[in-house]
This record gives sequence, C-alpha cells and structure tokens, in this order.
Amino acid sequence: MISVVVPTYNEEQNIERCLRSLADQTVPRKNYEIIVVDGNSKDRTRDLAEPLADQVFIQTSKRVGGARNDGAMAASGDIIATTDADCIIPRDWVERIERNFSAHDIVQLYGTVYPIEDGLRNRLSLLGANAFSRLGYYTRTIYFTLGCNTAFDREAFIRAGMYRCIDAGDDLEIAQRMRKLGKVHLDPGLKVGFSMRRYQQFGTIRSLWEWFYIVRSGGEAGDATYTKREYR
Repeated sequence: MISVVVPTYNEEQNIERCLRSLADQTVPRKNYEIIVVDGNSKDRTRDLAEPLADQVFIQTSKRVGGARNDGAMAASGDIIATTDADCIIPRDWVERIERNFSAHDIVQLYGTVYPIEDGLRNRLSLLGANAFSRLGYYTRTIYFTLGCNTAFDREAFIRAGMYRCIDAGDDLEIAQRMRKLGKVHLDPGLKVGFSMRRYQQFGTIRSLWEWFYIVRSGGEAGDATYTKREYR
C-alpha cells in the first residue's frame, strides 16, 4: 500500500480540489490511503478533508517537515508519498509511484511540477526549476526533491531520520541523507500541478531570496520565515 501524506494549514480554498484529484486515480482506492496532517487550522480545512481522507489529525511535530513525519508514523503503507494541499494530482500519480518502486531498487522517488495558474512567467519559472532538478540529478550533484512530489521507502525514510523540522529546505536536505541508504530516482513524468500563489502574492524574487537565505542559515532564520503564510 501507498500512504499519501498531505500537510495542511488554513487550506479551505484548496483542500477539496487536492483531495478529489487524489481520490480520482487510475489504481483502485483500496491500494492507497490519504492522510491529512493539519497545523491546527483556524478555518474549515479539517471539516472539508474529513469525507475525502482516511485520516485527518492535528500535527504534534513542528513545521511542514514535522507534519509529514507525523503522517509517516501514522501510515499503514510501506511507501510514503507526500504532496501539498494546494497541488493538483494527475490521475496516474499513484500508479507511477507504484511502478517506479517495483521497477527500480530505490529508497526515494521524485518528479517535476507544472503551474496550475496560467501565464508565461509561471511556465518559465517552473521550466527553470525542472531544468535545475534534472541537471542536479544527472550530474549527481544535488537532488532537488520537492515535498509536493516525492515518495519514500518507509523503512529507509525512518532509518534516515525523516524530515528535519526546519522552516525551509527540509525537502532538499532529506535527499542528501536518503542517498546514503540507496538510490534516489527522478521520474520526469511524475508530475503534479503546483500553485504559484506564493510567487504571485509575495513576488518571485522575494520568495526565492527568502528560501535561499533561510536554507543558507541552516533552515532557520530569525528575521525571515517561509512557512504558515496567509494567502488572499
């Protein structure tokens, strides 16, 4: 079984769309479970998620990485897949994850993203991100594994120490530990629809600068924050 973990915080505008796309997969629903781990939302996120998920609960660990860790510990599957509440999941996503883990001896799998919102700037931004992801993978220098589109062998994930509970860069850092336990594999055809709302509301340059600054600071920076943003 595959366990899909979705961290949430004040996502009543997006959570149903995400979970409905997860429920409409090419594999039988009994082959995977959906776990929503909520950061104590102040809106109707949990109420909306309840009918569509197998488990919905409030996280006990810190940050987005901690929510994913809590979900992994509650999971029944031997593969842990993660995505975000503002993403749209293509119908073959779970099937491709199953196929990759069956065909390859891997401990982690990741894919690419495409923008949900229209616009040339959005497409170019993610085209650059996907190109960087491929370059890092094929040169074996850095694995740009986004938490919105990745999957782990559960046993190896726990053995590696799971995600660090930091403000930014946790999804990039985990791959450096996973690669010590086995192969980290990129499937460019494993895609998810990625929301550009952060970049549209706060600006692309500012958002990227905050991310790089926090990552360079070791994942925490007192004068900048990346998680639990309020969106219009």
